[in-house]
Amino acid sequence: MRFAFSRPTPGDDEQRVLFRNFHQIGYDGLQLKRGQYARYLDEPRRFAEDWGEAPGVAAGLITGGRLDKDGIASLRKVLRFASAMGSDRVIFCHGRPREGLTADDIRGFAKRLSEPGAEARSLGTKLSLHHHFNQPVMHRADFDAFFDAVEDGAVGLTVDTAHLVKSGVDDIAGLIRDFAGAIDNFHLKDFADGRWRVLGEGEIDFAPVFTAIRDIGYDGWVSADEESGADIMGAMKTCHQFMTRGLT
Repeated sequence: MRFAFSRPTPGDDEQRVLFRNFHQIGYDGLQLKRGQYARYLDEPRRFAEDWGEAPGVAAGLITGGRLDKDGIASLRKVLRFASAMGSDRVIFCHGRPREGLTADDIRGFAKRLSEPGAEARSLGTKLSLHHHFNQPVMHRADFDAFFDAVEDGAVGLTVDTAHLVKSGVDDIAGLIRDFAGAIDNFHLKDFADGRWRVLGEGEIDFAPVFTAIRDIGYDGWVSADEESGADIMGAMKTCHQFMTRGLT
């Protein structure tokens, strides 16, 4: 199992703090928000010049958008950048509201996303869907509709604990067991009073989550997805301690 950290940074100074300290705290990699790499999409070599080539510095790339022609073209550009950077996966948030969609719509999205998923494989990386509050894969039944329609396992699943709870899916451990074959990434995030929290400081009971992760024999990336706005160094250390206590 490999531990990653993900956190939006408002500017280069905080991004330097993130990039210079993740290894010494104990993380194996970073899962970057789009704002941390988007300006380099056409110049991956310049990213390495500006930010270094530490192992895992771009282990995951988080992106989002629609699945129309322009959205697919944008996603493919990220996939090519991921290939050039040696990123393990691209994590896609489908930027379309959930309201009014049918199961057939969701199955159609799965088929549409399967093509860039297959392309990701050919480029030596992977494509993973990040389910999300108020996005097409939100409710428990949406997961069945989407992953039943994915072609040849071309799209994996990033499980986000806080987005599940916010979306009304309370049995996180049950979903992990049900979709063990599709899961290729975890975003661990806490939640309370309608706000994201540092791991261990919210209301989510992570004990059954950790048990389920171990029970399915998962051995991939587990990322703290830290969006609480807390001090970055303190949050990095707290999240790493929380994950290592629960999963090692």
